Amino acid sequence: MTDQVAVVEHDALSESQSAALRELFDREYRAEYGEWSPDRPYGYSPADVHTIVFRGSITVAHVGFQRRLIRVGAREVAVAGTGGVLVHPDWRSDGVGRLVMTHAQQAMRDDDRVSFGYLGCREEVVSFYERTGWSRVNALERHVSMNDSNATVTSSAGPILVFAAGSGTDADPWPEGDIDLRGTPW
Repeated sequence: MTDQVAVVEHDALSESQSAALRELFDREYRAEYGEWSPDRPYGYSPADVHTIVFRGSITVAHVGFQRRLIRVGAREVAVAGTGGVLVHPDWRSDGVGRLVMTHAQQAMRDDDRVSFGYLGCREEVVSFYERTGWSRVNALERHVSMNDSNATVTSSAGPILVFAAGSGTDADPWPEGDIDLRGTPW
């Protein structure tokens, strides 16, 4: 069966694409976190862009990203805050994760509003991201609490990874300094 990949702006998601994403995410997370909402997925920031892999009529993988200016040290950095990375359990370790991530990274490269992909993750999945071109950075991260929009969370505990989406030899390296996401994480 041939994989089909769609890269879709959030506002252009069809009803059937949104329903397919809800089915993918609810299969994995509904029991613990409740029903998936495309506009506030489990308290995280919503995606501006969805990269979706379909195998026949089944949605088998997703990567989303949101464009945002964050502060790193003294600089503003345009990122594609990446989240909603999920592969259907029946197709894990089948190359689908690499496929969906490769297409999401290309969408970041093609977007002149993005200099870096940015994500936080669990330690046990860092190696997947590193194999697909992401690099770990060590920094203190601040973001708006997912539970209380008036509270700020500061942490240095979780892995932070970046992907240089800027093209050419003129692409700037990731800057040094503490990170302020200026919103909730992805």
